[in-house]
Amino acid sequence: MLQEFQRIDLSDRTSFHVGARAARLAEVETVDDLRALFAGGVPGQWMVLAGGNNILFTHDYEGLLVVPVARRIEVLRETGDRVTVGVDAGVEWDDLVAWAVDRELWGIENLSLIPGRAGAAPVQNIGAYGCEAGDVIERVHMYCVESDSLLTLDAAHCGFGYRESVFKGALRGRVVITRIEVGLSRTPQPRLCYGDVEREVEARGGVTLHNIREAICSIRRTKLPDTAVMGNAGSFFKNPVVSETEAARLRMTFPDMPCYPLADGGVKLAAGWLIDQTGLKGYRDGRVGVHERQALVLVNLGGATGAEVLALARKVQAAVREKFGVEIDTEVNIL
Repeated sequence: MLQEFQRIDLSDRTSFHVGARAARLAEVETVDDLRALFAGGVPGQWMVLAGGNNILFTHDYEGLLVVPVARRIEVLRETGDRVTVGVDAGVEWDDLVAWAVDRELWGIENLSLIPGRAGAAPVQNIGAYGCEAGDVIERVHMYCVESDSLLTLDAAHCGFGYRESVFKGALRGRVVITRIEVGLSRTPQPRLCYGDVEREVEARGGVTLHNIREAICSIRRTKLPDTAVMGNAGSFFKNPVVSETEAARLRMTFPDMPCYPLADGGVKLAAGWLIDQTGLKGYRDGRVGVHERQALVLVNLGGATGAEVLALARKVQAAVREKFGVEIDTEVNIL
């Protein structure tokens, strides 16, 4: 059922909990709701607000925010050990992971405890611990606002890259994702060679889906603050990718620098390590700060504005640029 709100406070609808208002906000459950919402034409300013976990409002939003709220999860088809699951856009991502693990379905366990909703997963191509949503998404269903039509994109046409997709590019501001299809497996496919995952899994008795999920949840809880206690959006910055030549130059000066070679010949650096080396880990500036356990995370210490968070982000970027000559881009959407 379509529900609309006017001049609504967004502090409880975003994980940063900064003070901002939206001129209009509409919760939509069905395609008919979307058609009714856009029946009068496409507004001049609108966007989808999913769980509010990857966005920073620096001022009031004078347009329309569309919030998908449908939350069905269902098995669509099974072929051999492959199970395709349909997931409505409003499903909390971690609820999907828990659902899959409870049914012994492999493929998304490494993405445990990532905040946000399923409809946002392909947009950002969320990832953690060596896995990405694009590894398992088979199709994305959407409503095209301009043509009042339903579209489906296979994964091959979604343009998945490192925290990138076609939904952040050519389709940005044109579609509302209504559902995704995720391909999972009944065959064990553990991926443990990233960070502390293998050690934490062994400490719990060995490789099982539940142990992997519990291990990753534990690691994330140790490193990342609870958004209910301290406003944040998880990792604020992307890990930068540099050329092999640039990585070699940096390793000459910083031999302990973590480097991760990529298939395309680039080298991914650890943004958290770079920020840590600038001395900003644990830094506080009034009502905002860099988290003391994870330098990738900027936090609202209480009552901060979006502008204050953004100012701190620019300070962090400048410090990394000055020390390493490397640009770190924001992962969080800034408005």
